[in-house]
Amino acid sequence: MKKILYIAYILILLISKNFGQNRKIYVIDIAGEINPGLVPYVERGIDEAENSNAEAIIFEINTFGGRVDAATEIKDLILNAKVPTAAFVNKRAISAGSLIALSAKKVVMAPGSSIGATTVVDQSGKKQSEKYQSYMRSEMRATAERNGRPKRIAEAMVDERVVVPGLVDSTQLVTLTAHEAVKYGIADTVLNSLYEVANFIGVHSPQFVKVKENTGEKVVRFLNHPIITSLLIMVGMIGMFVEIKTPGWGIAGTLSIISFILFFGSGLILNIVSALDIIVFIVGVILLLLEIFVIPGFGITGILGILAIISSLFLGLLPNTDFVSQESIETALWQMAISLVLSIIFTYFLFKFLPKTQIWNNFILREKIKSNSGYSQTVEKVVSKNLMNKTGVALTDLRPAGIAEIDRKRVDVVTQGEYIEKGTKVVVVNYDGLKITVK
Repeated sequence: MKKILYIAYILILLISKNFGQNRKIYVIDIAGEINPGLVPYVERGIDEAENSNAEAIIFEINTFGGRVDAATEIKDLILNAKVPTAAFVNKRAISAGSLIALSAKKVVMAPGSSIGATTVVDQSGKKQSEKYQSYMRSEMRATAERNGRPKRIAEAMVDERVVVPGLVDSTQLVTLTAHEAVKYGIADTVLNSLYEVANFIGVHSPQFVKVKENTGEKVVRFLNHPIITSLLIMVGMIGMFVEIKTPGWGIAGTLSIISFILFFGSGLILNIVSALDIIVFIVGVILLLLEIFVIPGFGITGILGILAIISSLFLGLLPNTDFVSQESIETALWQMAISLVLSIIFTYFLFKFLPKTQIWNNFILREKIKSNSGYSQTVEKVVSKNLMNKTGVALTDLRPAGIAEIDRKRVDVVTQGEYIEKGTKVVVVNYDGLKITVK
């Protein structure tokens, strides 16, 4: 009797386990432009599926492609997933999207969908050099081989010179419809919905868990947009220059720090920025500050500082990978050029017109000092007089900003870039609102 009860107990446990089996399928959306901001989202989705012992992951794909480096990272994540994977191309998997689709164990096409056209092009659609095409051919070939799909057709999606008898000649790139993809072995079947895909991979009555981008991932992806990164560089450069050229600490310096933290921080999260890039930037800032406030004049230290800052920002725009595409390099060069040119233009107009406005007083943080301390200056009295060509003496070293006594008043002054020692006689050569330039 005890044996019968024991067997019954074991059977109940087995039946319970079978009915309570985890039928979760995680759905990760690959839509829109493929860029580095998509990588953390995909990585988190795969991690959650693995930690939840999910039955499978379905990557729902609808994209015209994007950056090769980002697609390669996503491909590696999918290939290394410990959970069975399937790609459901519900509309299109073009360019980098086809590489992602082929990285899944199963590829399912929706009726009317397409896959292919994986030639590496720049942002204007111009075909890139053979070096980059060769890299993409090898990625497509290796990925197809890994999952048992025809390597030659995968290569022909990249290079029109690859001939596939009965499909294309040496003048056409391969782009396949849903049924053509199944016919030539690129896809496994044509289905209409996620439920049909789940049944196809052997998961019946599935519980779908759709992975959505969280707020942090959305913010990081937003900050990584080329226009936003260019704006962050521009605001950072303008703020740093304004802060160096004006006395005290103000809004400009704070905005500069925030901009560079957002730039390097988001890049670090996306594995675009390396620790070395940040170190080079910090070294550049230190060299520039040494040149301005410690070393007289302007020489090699300042030049090296500027070069280090620009180099670190440029490297921060490039992917932190062994292979960097020509598209990424050209995009980074354009971003840097536009950011620097706009920074120079904006800063010029800032210093030309802003000192004449009341906004300047709010833009620069000025510390209040009691009049009986002997260090105060009454700005209203100073600005009411014409100081042009008046002489005075530097009360502090001017590096290039500092304090001078002109017309018996202590005033904040700047030089034209040169270093002037304390006690040197100076003359006012430009007087523009609150900005007094001496030599």
